[in-house]
Amino acid sequence: MPGRKSAVLLLVLAAAGPAFPVRAPAEDNKYTRVLEPALKAFLRQQQIPGLAIAIVEDNKVVYAKGFGRMSLGRGKGPVTPLTVFHMASIVKPFVATAILQLVDQHKVDLDAPVSRYLPYFRMADQRYPRITVRQMVAHTSGMPDVNDYEWDRPQFDDGALERYVRSLSGLNLLFEPGLKFGYSNIAYDVLGDVIAKASGETFEAYVQQRILSPLQMKHSTLLYREVDPALLSDGHVLDARGVPVVSGAYPYNRTHSPSSNLHSNALDMTRWAMANMNHGELDGRRILPESTYAAMWKPTEEVGEPAVGTFVTAEGISWYLGAYRSHFLVTHSGGDLGFITDLAMLPDRKIAVVWMANCDWIDAGPINGPITYAALDTALGLKPKPITLKRSLVRTLSFTYQREGIGAALREYRLLKSQHPGLYDFSEGQLGELGRSLLADGQVNAAVQVFRLNATAYPSSPRARDELENALAIEGRAGSPKASQP
Repeated sequence: MPGRKSAVLLLVLAAAGPAFPVRAPAEDNKYTRVLEPALKAFLRQQQIPGLAIAIVEDNKVVYAKGFGRMSLGRGKGPVTPLTVFHMASIVKPFVATAILQLVDQHKVDLDAPVSRYLPYFRMADQRYPRITVRQMVAHTSGMPDVNDYEWDRPQFDDGALERYVRSLSGLNLLFEPGLKFGYSNIAYDVLGDVIAKASGETFEAYVQQRILSPLQMKHSTLLYREVDPALLSDGHVLDARGVPVVSGAYPYNRTHSPSSNLHSNALDMTRWAMANMNHGELDGRRILPESTYAAMWKPTEEVGEPAVGTFVTAEGISWYLGAYRSHFLVTHSGGDLGFITDLAMLPDRKIAVVWMANCDWIDAGPINGPITYAALDTALGLKPKPITLKRSLVRTLSFTYQREGIGAALREYRLLKSQHPGLYDFSEGQLGELGRSLLADGQVNAAVQVFRLNATAYPSSPRARDELENALAIEGRAGSPKASQP
């Protein structure tokens, strides 16, 4: 007879809708015995409200578990593999899949200018007519990133995405289209409108009908109002004292559906992973031609700085690519206000790991991190390293900056450093990453203040000093007002 935990897992999987092959309980023991204690210790140490995780081996869900609670507020229960989370940027490979479907239908040409499909797409930069669909989908368009998602002012109507694209006319490019890798949520929002206009449907309806429904991802949607409230997790943030609280705003806005708005659960995401590891097919339903994956998973651009310290080295078409333990690695992560998510696949071993947490402060890395690596090692039969992470300082300060400005972010830095010196990552790289992100977004004055603080905290660091001098030079050339001393 299966044990109690295995019986519960079987019941959960049965309730999910489609049949999920599950291995015998004896083969699940490595996750219960090795991975679970590490996850539980990590959740306690970082005060994470809730996390769901699922692991696939050879087209079988071999482990699916929820930890903690859906909300620190009232009225919601424990996290299970069916709990729905905001998935953030994990939606981007869905966007790329939709684009490639339309290419296969001869409705979109990857090398055509975006303006062919969106005549109203304009920018202040004279180079914008040269931006192609391929450049946007591969993050080489030169498009800037979003400064304000307006989570506190969400739009819900079908026209929101087109209005957003029309609002970009005052923006400039960060570099020549096609020159290099530069991650852009704005570019993916524009791609969502390309999908809508090329297909004649709303972006959300197209993805639902052509990807989510065929894969029987029954609890997944891009429309917030379609999520069962009883299954939806709240997002959590840290207050100014570093205490976890339910976020006052939920990260949803139809202006940013293509870059952020997928809602899903651990079990549905295993179906997405299996379909991709099978090169576009699951349970007799095909979402992409098998041959498409040779191009989608072909390394085209080095990702550079964002992947330092990870096993990822390049970008394909929306997916990050690299190697883990000598196995081909295909992956994408996500993070928004109150949530962080990750999906990693080793297609040659038919192993996939997906997890999602209802908090935004853990430093899981810009791509993957110790939670994912511990799960992959367990699947590979290796002894995983302990999950030792500190809270992400750059993520915490970024959200404070977006809500309240650079002054509030720097005050929070000082407060957290004095009250929680061992809980957060106060390394030089954290402030450096924040400063570089601000500089890339054209927030020169704010970047100068961050770089100055970093150079003060690490006076012997050549990099901290060089980054400050570079930012000051850019500020001087731009004629910006001098940054105030932080």
